[in-house]
Amino acid sequence: MARIESYPLHGGQLRQISERFGIPVSQLLDFSANINPDGPPSAVLSSLRESLNDLSTLTEYPDLQQTELKQSIARYAGVGEQNIVVANGFVPLLEAALRTLQIRRCLLPVPAFVEYRKTLDRAGIETSLYTLSDTCSFQYDPEAMAIGKHDAILLANPQNPSGVCHDASVIRDLIVRAAKRNIYVLLDEAFIDYVPQHSLTNTINEFSNLIVFRSVTKFYGMPGLRLAYATSNSALATAINENLPPWPITTLASLAGVAALEDRSYAERSRTENRIRRVVLQRKIEAFGLRVYPSAASYLLFRLPVGIAANTFWERMIIEHQIVLRSCANYENLPPGHFRVAVRAQRENVRLTTAIEESLSHYGSGCR
Repeated sequence: MARIESYPLHGGQLRQISERFGIPVSQLLDFSANINPDGPPSAVLSSLRESLNDLSTLTEYPDLQQTELKQSIARYAGVGEQNIVVANGFVPLLEAALRTLQIRRCLLPVPAFVEYRKTLDRAGIETSLYTLSDTCSFQYDPEAMAIGKHDAILLANPQNPSGVCHDASVIRDLIVRAAKRNIYVLLDEAFIDYVPQHSLTNTINEFSNLIVFRSVTKFYGMPGLRLAYATSNSALATAINENLPPWPITTLASLAGVAALEDRSYAERSRTENRIRRVVLQRKIEAFGLRVYPSAASYLLFRLPVGIAANTFWERMIIEHQIVLRSCANYENLPPGHFRVAVRAQRENVRLTTAIEESLSHYGSGCR
């Protein structure tokens, strides 16, 4: 079996895997990237096609103010246009926020999305790690997290890679406690569209210490266009905007975002489909004797039994079944053997569970 030196840094790196294993990209089934498996709303595709009939879409600069896009986001998220900052992804928004706030030391609950730590390091910010326990399903402790010498807390709800979602009241409690100590809360809600009732996006005028980050392209199945936004009180939003380069997103991304956010039926359908598919997939993986964490997002985190080599298992899934899992080996404070899998269409999920079962069978009945 072919060996590799390391896992890809992020999910969705099919070309890299294709080159390493000699398997065409078209034959790989990607469970490593958490993208809506149903693809973008039909309105997005029709909007993009129509826009390309007008040459000015490509020959003119994008709207610097992103007026129409911000109006759509405002309607969708329940905030004012003056509260919104847009960019071509979460990282540019986080970098701009860190520069604006002049953060010196940030508390980072781990495990967490690997770009959090990388972005903090690039900004020269001291990182204070807060260890989340996998035995307690990575639960946040607002009282403990608000104590310390840090001036910011960077966290996600739902979490990545676990998918664990905290009730909005828990995150609100943390924000209130942090405010009393002049600590900013940088809240990543990239997957909150699946559980919008727990979002704190529209509370930004209540808390001067809160910035909420949201993604458009994951939930709406169009990551190739790169579109994210942040919300905060208007003064802070203005300052963050000034720390972004001009034209942070393309005209095509803006048009797609407007079309996507206006399709409310797509959003409701996606939430329902994801919930049903996720529950079925979780039960099937648990039936193999694997631990699966209680996710509310579009992915599941599971752990192999002790004694199974994670790298060998990951390779076997690729070589024998052409299925790519997201190894979580590069997540801090996550014991070996953890994998994250996206929730895809039902037929693809069945293919995944069949492959997991066959791969586990190589290790005997003790894994059942």
